[in-house]
Amino acid sequence: MPVDVSLAHTSDTLLFWAVVAYVLAMVGYFVEFAFRRAVVRPIAGGATDTLPASYVPARASDDRSVPALAGVVAVGLTVLGWSLHNASVVTRGLAAHRVPWGNMYEFSSMVCLIAVTSFLYLLTRQRVRYLGGFVMLPVVLYLGLAGTVLYAPAAPLVPALNSYWIKIHVVGAMTSSGIFMLGFVCTLLFLWRSRVESRYPDRPSRFPSAAALDRVAYRVNAFAFPIWTFAVMAGAVWAEAAWGRYWGWDPKETWSFITWVIYAGYLHARATAGWKGRRAAYVAIAGFTSLMVTYYAVNIWIAGLHSYAGI
Repeated sequence: MPVDVSLAHTSDTLLFWAVVAYVLAMVGYFVEFAFRRAVVRPIAGGATDTLPASYVPARASDDRSVPALAGVVAVGLTVLGWSLHNASVVTRGLAAHRVPWGNMYEFSSMVCLIAVTSFLYLLTRQRVRYLGGFVMLPVVLYLGLAGTVLYAPAAPLVPALNSYWIKIHVVGAMTSSGIFMLGFVCTLLFLWRSRVESRYPDRPSRFPSAAALDRVAYRVNAFAFPIWTFAVMAGAVWAEAAWGRYWGWDPKETWSFITWVIYAGYLHARATAGWKGRRAAYVAIAGFTSLMVTYYAVNIWIAGLHSYAGI
């Protein structure tokens, strides 16, 4: 079936306005982060832990302050951007009469959508609004890259991708990548907070403790890892169906395995060797760096059987 050009244009327009909503949300989160007062609570041993007011219950007057209202509006804008983003993905699929993740532009859009979805879900479980601006920043940059450098017009799938496995393998890869992005943000914030705590232990902060950020990063990465494992396994099954072998050390396969090994090492070290803190964080950052190489460096610059960038 021919591509519905009108729907494809609608999809692009919806994504543009989604990015605008995300940018405004990012500004709102940073306004709250910069100007809302910190809250100091007692912890074990008589010490204190400085937390952002959005992380612990605060006085009613604080919840009506301008910074707090900026945070609330930012959450609303995030939900609005998420809704527009969803609509953009759906209309893109309807326009091309296929799943809307057939090239790097669409894949990147989906990864960002999953990252925002993961953040919103985490927001319903914990008081982590302080993460908002730092999550929106890579999402906005990622979507900006997708909409410019990686953009590809709506078109049918290339023959090699025209398989039901694209609904299994690629969904697993996108989902884990979006969650890993959230884990990467938490890991970077942990490293920054840890350094501040070590140099200025008595300095007030609007962040929770480094230990709290470390726990969040670990839980997010641990949740994403089995999904990534499933994606790698499903990719091997698809490779056997398409090329008659499960594994051939194609560049994409090799880097997917390297990424899996790094994250496996990260989780194993934390579970058995007691690695916490900076050493584990550096391993997690290496894992996310490998993930970016897997998707972008391999697709754009390294020739292989998985060269479906569409750019």
